[in-house]
Amino acid sequence: MDARLTAELPEHPSPDHAGLRVRVRVPRASGFTLDVDARLAGRGITAVFGPSGCGKTTLLRAVAGLARPAPGRVVVNGQAWQDDQAGLWLPTHRRPLGVVFQEASLFEHLDVQRNLDFGRRRVPEAERRVSLAQAVELLGIGPLLSRRPAQLSGGERQRVAIARALATSPRLLLMDEPLASLDAARKAELLPYFERLQRDLDIPMLYVTHSLDEVVRLADDVLLLDAGRVLAHGATGALMTRLDLSLARGDTASALIDGTLQALEPRYGLMSVRFAGGVIDCVQGHADSARLPGQRVRLRVQARDVSLALTHAPDTSILNVLPATVQALADDGPAQVLVSLALGSTPLLARITRKSAAALALAPGQRVFAQIKGVAVLD
Repeated sequence: MDARLTAELPEHPSPDHAGLRVRVRVPRASGFTLDVDARLAGRGITAVFGPSGCGKTTLLRAVAGLARPAPGRVVVNGQAWQDDQAGLWLPTHRRPLGVVFQEASLFEHLDVQRNLDFGRRRVPEAERRVSLAQAVELLGIGPLLSRRPAQLSGGERQRVAIARALATSPRLLLMDEPLASLDAARKAELLPYFERLQRDLDIPMLYVTHSLDEVVRLADDVLLLDAGRVLAHGATGALMTRLDLSLARGDTASALIDGTLQALEPRYGLMSVRFAGGVIDCVQGHADSARLPGQRVRLRVQARDVSLALTHAPDTSILNVLPATVQALADDGPAQVLVSLALGSTPLLARITRKSAAALALAPGQRVFAQIKGVAVLD
């Protein structure tokens, strides 16, 4: 069917009313075919993660309509953008999406205000769901509106690019390594704004990245790709602790603890976070000056910072000694063992020596105590 005709079709009724339905098959010049069939979350951030050349950007291009999958089906919260069986294909300019790349790609001859106005004009007034004022406030770019792109830092340019994408009132945001071109300081500056988007907007985001730090900081879910195939898909915390996946390997192997801020202890610079496995005390992190009890908090505990004991030692400098159950063990090199643990319903990893594992006679189902230094917990 001619694309000019299919573009005029009304919204196609779909049983996929909630979430993203992505079924795409795209041959690649590198020799393999991207073949993804997944149902993704209809809000929050889904990280698309995997080694270089595995098909992450190709997946975003297929969802955006920049590459035409065959076969293909793309449905965003009930709105079909491609459905081969129904002969439906919406070209990119008809898909209500926003795209942010590594480079901001702003119009250099326009100031920030006019860059944003350009994005807003793409959408008829009746279809605008995100106001320009809301986008400016979320990204904190009010003081930048009269500046030209050449007068902005790298982090400021990306904030403007994201605001321009939001000004189009997208039903989906596609982020293709938006922090890859920034140095560590600019990344640290920008990450809190991504967290605000995740918290305050009801817009799903597909976020391509090579950075595990960005995954654990931002992503609600992860789609793990390798050579064009889906290795795993699910909640970030669950995938991070699966011993059969690469996410749980290497020196950065970690577990995530999602909880609620219970109390702040200004005298010691600590905070207490209640989660499904109990309470954990840790050093206040990057944004705690603005936090209040009751707010949601995500913590990261690296496997190398967790030790195990068979009994609770009362006299210790370690603040967190939590009851846990051994779930599984896996060799991690010639001298180390990775231990999968459950703190209630919260997964945790511990990396210990093989000698220690043998001395404790660790086995699945065994009750132990996980010991976590408060200074080792990352926020």
